Amino acid sequence: MSDSPQWFDEEAGPVVRPYALIRGRTRSSGDAFDLVATVRAIGDPPGDLGPEQQLILRAAREPISLADLAVELDLPVGVVRVLLGDMRDHGLISVTSPSAGGARSNERILKEVINGLRAL
Repeated sequence: MSDSPQWFDEEAGPVVRPYALIRGRTRSSGDAFDLVATVRAIGDPPGDLGPEQQLILRAAREPISLADLAVELDLPVGVVRVLLGDMRDHGLISVTSPSAGGARSNERILKEVINGLRAL
């Protein structure tokens, strides 16, 4: 066997663990984001962004949920939350949490469903 690492794919580059992307942090400086929080890119991005931040800005040109963004990036939700917190601190994105009014409309819908089931 040779001393060089064996790759299954020639294009495979060095593997970076997700926690290395966020320098071992588990929380961002701001509030925790809900999985259904809507992320939207704002402003002009600086040129010194990492590849993950650039992907976030591209994906968030149109509003996208945190959960969908994590799937797009193929990263754990915790890592995406920390990256989003950093980006929000720098004014690159806006994050909108689900409104309290949304919970009321969900309650109304559930009551209608229950009433419909009772009518059966």
